[in-house]
Amino acid sequence: MVKDIIISVRNLQSAYNERIIHQNLNLDVYKGEILAIIGGSGSGKTTLLKELILLKEPKQGDIIIDGINIKQLSFKQKQAIKNKIGVMFQSAALFSSLSVGENIVYVIKKRYNIDDETAKNMAMLKIKLSDLDEDVYWLYPSELSGGMKKKAALARALAVDPKILFLDEPVSGLDPISADEFDKTIKKLVELLGVSVIMITHDLSSLLIADRVAIIANKTIIFCDTPDKIHTVDDAWVKELFMGERGKRFLDGNKA
Repeated sequence: MVKDIIISVRNLQSAYNERIIHQNLNLDVYKGEILAIIGGSGSGKTTLLKELILLKEPKQGDIIIDGINIKQLSFKQKQAIKNKIGVMFQSAALFSSLSVGENIVYVIKKRYNIDDETAKNMAMLKIKLSDLDEDVYWLYPSELSGGMKKKAALARALAVDPKILFLDEPVSGLDPISADEFDKTIKKLVELLGVSVIMITHDLSSLLIADRVAIIANKTIIFCDTPDKIHTVDDAWVKELFMGERGKRFLDGNKA
């Protein structure tokens, strides 16, 4: 069965000044899938994320999002693309002076021309979709646990009703139970909303919810397939990653 592609990256070259980060990088993301992207420190995961969310221009190559090549788009055209994506940054990036609900309403009001009450109701829906209690609407970021703060950031990323959801190290800093709860929430959202998820992660447990895993090494994608095939990758960094106890548990979990 042919799968619909929501993002296509072709012959991407990325650089900071004269330092090449990516060379001839190719990647497809399918509609309704969870794609995890992993790689060693300095491999260019964050650079790729910035390019996919239109915060950085690639040096060469094409990025096609929902059928539109983002190369040489006007500011207004790029904004239309940005309206299709939601981003959850590693730091959560919530406004500390606003409650969780106000954080979400702020994004909704920027996106839609609606009244305050409708925006509040929409924000409440995003909070519930993110598996948080309605009371969280009134809490401030400083009053949240680590897991709650991550889910609040997720609720804000959902504010624009995105087709594509980008997660930057979503379970970083969470205990195993909170991380597992967050992963289950993401899986539920994909099944419920049909959203496509691109997840930058170093957490091996999170790979278990991914439909596919892409590995960045040597300035390109060296592997993009289902998690159960990772053990076939002939790369020193990948082998080292999965030699540890957590790696062995991941591989054993995929064999079960």
